[in-house]
Amino acid sequence: MTGETAILAGGCFWCLEAIYDDLIGVEHVESGYIGGHVDNPSYREVCGKGTRHAEAIKIDYDPTKVSYSELLDIFFHIHDPTTKDRQGNDVGPQYRSAVFPLNDDQRTAAEAAIKKAAELWPDPIVTTIETGKWWPGEAEHQDYYARTGDSTPYCNYVVGPKVKKFRTEYADRLKPGTAV
Repeated sequence: MTGETAILAGGCFWCLEAIYDDLIGVEHVESGYIGGHVDNPSYREVCGKGTRHAEAIKIDYDPTKVSYSELLDIFFHIHDPTTKDRQGNDVGPQYRSAVFPLNDDQRTAAEAAIKKAAELWPDPIVTTIETGKWWPGEAEHQDYYARTGDSTPYCNYVVGPKVKKFRTEYADRLKPGTAV
C-alpha cells in the first residue's frame, strides 16, 4: 500500500465495498466491523445487534489520485445518511451511517462533509463520527459482489442497483475496464 486509509460505515458492507473497489485511486477495500465492544466479533454476533459494531469498509487509497474528501463526498451520495440504524430494508445498529476518522485531519474533513451533506438531503443527517478498533470480516464477506455478481436475490435487488447507479454517476472516476 502506498497511501492512506479511510473507514466508513453506511449499510451493508457488500454494497460499499463493491462501489469503492471501482474507484480510481482505491488500492484495496476490506469488509469488517468497527465501533463495538466485543473483540473479534463474528458476522452472526454483529447481526445479533448486541455488539454495537457497524458493518464497515476499510479503504486503502492513493491520496494523489483520490482525496479523503472525495471519498466522503461519494459516501454521502451512495447511501442514505438520514435514516438512523437503517439502509433500506437492512435495519439495526450494524447498518448505521458513521465515519471513523483515523486522525484529526480526517475528523475535520468528516465534520465538513456532514455539513455539506446537510445541503443535499431534505432530512437531517444522522451520520455519526466515531472511534473504534477495526476487525476484518470473515473471508466469505471479502469481495462478495465481485465474486457473486447479481446471482443472489440480495445482490440482484440491493447491491447491483447501487453499483450501477454509482458507475453511471461517477463514470469518469472509474478504474479502466470497469463496465458502466
